[in-house]
Amino acid sequence: MSEEFKKEEINGEAAEETKAAEHTEEVKAETTAEQSAAETEKPQETAEAPKAEEKKTTTYSWVNPKISGKTGEENNSASYTGKPDPSEAKAEQTSSAKTEHYQYQSQTQSAPKQEKPQFSAVPQPQDHKKKAKKPMSAAKKWGMTLAMAACFGLVAGGVFIGTAAVGTKVIGTATEQKQEVTIPTTTTTTAADSSDTSDTVKATGEMSVKDVASSAMPSLVAISTTTVEEVETFFGTTSQEVPASGTGVIVGQNDDELLIATNNHVVSGATSLSVSFIDDETVEGQIKGTDADNDLAVVAVKLSDIKDETKSQIKIAVMGNSDDLEVGDQVVAIGNALGTGQSLTTGIISAANRVIDSDSSSDGSSDGTTADTSSTDTTGKTYLQTDAAINPGNSGGALLNMNGELIGINEAKYSSTQVEGMGFAIPISKAEPILQNLMNLTTRYKVSDDEAAYIGINMADVSADVSQNYGIPTGVCIMSVVDGSPAADAGFKKGDVITTFDGRSISNAKGLKETLTYYAAGETVDVTVQRADNGEYKEVTLTLTLGSAADMPQTSGSSNGTTNDGTGSSDQNDQGIQNPFGNR
Repeated sequence: MSEEFKKEEINGEAAEETKAAEHTEEVKAETTAEQSAAETEKPQETAEAPKAEEKKTTTYSWVNPKISGKTGEENNSASYTGKPDPSEAKAEQTSSAKTEHYQYQSQTQSAPKQEKPQFSAVPQPQDHKKKAKKPMSAAKKWGMTLAMAACFGLVAGGVFIGTAAVGTKVIGTATEQKQEVTIPTTTTTTAADSSDTSDTVKATGEMSVKDVASSAMPSLVAISTTTVEEVETFFGTTSQEVPASGTGVIVGQNDDELLIATNNHVVSGATSLSVSFIDDETVEGQIKGTDADNDLAVVAVKLSDIKDETKSQIKIAVMGNSDDLEVGDQVVAIGNALGTGQSLTTGIISAANRVIDSDSSSDGSSDGTTADTSSTDTTGKTYLQTDAAINPGNSGGALLNMNGELIGINEAKYSSTQVEGMGFAIPISKAEPILQNLMNLTTRYKVSDDEAAYIGINMADVSADVSQNYGIPTGVCIMSVVDGSPAADAGFKKGDVITTFDGRSISNAKGLKETLTYYAAGETVDVTVQRADNGEYKEVTLTLTLGSAADMPQTSGSSNGTTNDGTGSSDQNDQGIQNPFGNR
C-alpha cells in the first residue's frame, strides 16, 4: 500500500475519531443541559423515546395531582408502578413542554447497545398525600376566636351557676341552723351555780335581789310605739302621732319568731312598734295577738332580724306559780320606767288575791303609763298587789319572786295623793294560758287600703256597768245588721254580742276595728257571739267571709262597716243597748 493511501486512511480514521469525539461531547453537553433544566424545574427532553419493541419499567412519584395528556383533565392517582401505556408515553413526550406542574424520575431498561435517556428531578417528599396548608383567612380567624370565646363563656357560666347553687345550699343550711338556735332560759334557784356561797342562798335557798336582777335582765325588753290620736285645736280636730313606751318579757320562741308578753294597752292602736334588747339592739316587732279583756298581748320579733351577738345575750323567762305566793313574800319589779331603760324596784306581796271593785282605782288613766289604757277594764278582776314601785313605762314588765321566776305581768298602780305604794300585776297563773293561746296564733300584718275589709254592722260597747246591770256579756253588741252585708250573709242578728274574732278576744268596738285592719277582704274567719236564748246567753260560732271596704254602703257611720266605734261615753252606748229579757 502506498504511503499516500495509508496517509489518507489514517486521516480518515482520525476524522472519524474526531467526529465521534465531537458527537460524544454534544451528547454530554445535551445531558448537562437537561440536568441543568431539570434543576431549574424546567425539564426538556432532548432524545427521542425508545422504540415500541423496547421493554420498559417506569416508576412515578407525584407532588401534585397527575395531569393527563388532555389539558385540564385530572387524575387523582397518587402513584403508579409498571409498564406505561404507549399512548400515555407518547402523550407525555409530545406535551413535555406543557407539563411543568409536576416532576418525575424515569428509569428504562433497553436492549444492549441501545442508549437510554435519563431524566432527573427534584427529590420528592415521602408523604406525597399531604397537601400544602393554605394561610388562614381573617374571617376564619375571627370565627374561630368567637367560637372559642363562646365555649369559654358557656364553661364559665356553668361553673358560676354551679358555684352559686352550692353556695346557696350551704348558706341555706347555715340559715336553717341559725333558726334552730334555742334561746336559753333565765337562771333560777334550782339552776343556780353551786359555787354561790352568799348568806342569802345558804340561809333560805333563794337568790339575792342582785342575783335576781342579773338573772332576769336578759329576758326584759323595752317596747316603743307610735299611735295616732285626735287632738282638738282652735282650727278643729286634727291627727297627730304620739310616741309611747312600755315593757315586755320574753316568754317563748317558735321556729321563726321570738315571742314577748306585754299589756294590751301598751300596743293598742300602735302604727309602729319596735323592741330593744339588753344590748340596746332595736328591731321591728309585730302584734301577734291581743286579749283586751285581760289586758294581755304577745309581740313577735323575727329571729332572722336579731343579730347573733344579741341572741347570745338574751334569755327566756322561767314562769313560776303565782298561786303559791303568800302575803309578805319578797318580790322584784323590773320595767322600762319613764321610757329611760330598765330599772328595778323591790318590795313585798301586799295582797295575793286583790279584787278591784272600781275602774277609777287602777284603769289606764290612773296608772300613769304613757301608753293608751282607756280600754283597760280592771273591775272585778283579781291581781297581785305589791308595794314595789310600778312607774309609768313599767306596764308589761316582770314581777319576779326570789327564785328568779316570773310570777306576774305588771299592769297598773293606784294613783292618788292619798295613796302610796299600791301597784298591781296580773298573776302569771292566770296570764299563762291566755299568753299560750296568743302565742299559737298566726302573726298578721296590717293590710293595705285597697285590701281593707268590712263586716256590715252597727255596734256598741258592752261596758262593765251595763254587763252588771243587765247581765249582758262584755264585748261588742250588734245594734243592727246592714242588709246584704257579709254579716247578714253569715247570720248575725241584732242583739248578738261579739266576744272573739278568729280566736282573738274582743272587748270593745275599738278593738274589733283595730283587729279588722289585719284582715283582707275575701278572708273567711270564725266569729264567736253570745246570743240570747230563753232567758240566757248561749255561745254561737258564725263563719264570716269579709267583704271589701270599697263595696261598703255609704252611711253616716265610721269605716269598716260600723256606725258606732264604741269610743263614746258609756251613757251614750247604754241608750242604744236594750235588755233582751225586758227587765231594764
